[in-house]
Amino acid sequence: MATVFAPAIEGLELVKSENGEMLSKPFLDACKLILPVIDKFGSTMSLVKSDVGGNISRLENKYNSDPTKFKCLYSMVQVEVDAKTATGSSSCTNGLLWLTRTMDFLTGLFRNLVDHPEWTMSQACSDSYTKSLKPWHGWLASSSFSVATKLAPDRKKFLEVLGGADAIKADLEKFLAIFTPILQENHKFLVSVGMDNLKAS
Repeated sequence: MATVFAPAIEGLELVKSENGEMLSKPFLDACKLILPVIDKFGSTMSLVKSDVGGNISRLENKYNSDPTKFKCLYSMVQVEVDAKTATGSSSCTNGLLWLTRTMDFLTGLFRNLVDHPEWTMSQACSDSYTKSLKPWHGWLASSSFSVATKLAPDRKKFLEVLGGADAIKADLEKFLAIFTPILQENHKFLVSVGMDNLKAS
């Protein structure tokens, strides 16, 4: 039986061009396919979902403004870096950075579910949040996040909703194996243009 991760895995396989460039539309489409997974958390992750959705829309609008010019994901950032508008809170650079960080949080959470079968959902969320988003969040975002992680659904129920613990494990491993290096590549690029350390305003 196909799990909720199957479409995202398929989508992620199209993210790179033949010569290894990160393509805007396939990357954003693959991120969209992760939204149904976030939905399975219930209201706990509504904050994460609106954040991811907002950043996808921002990047998508930029891409749609000139699909040829912005065919490659990093070109959107490069244009802003050159124009010195990259640090603006509504920039695509900011959008890509926060989209990548939020996906780091989710992949970290999924990794915890695979590696720590004894952890509660709350522990898995909390650990991943501390390693991914927390260093960049202000006090307010941090406190609302820690409240949300305490409301995380029961781990066993959550895995059942995703397609059952056994079925999901193989798909999760596959998803993490493809997506984690893509996220690392985004960070590497953002570091190279000096944009990987922007904090939440």
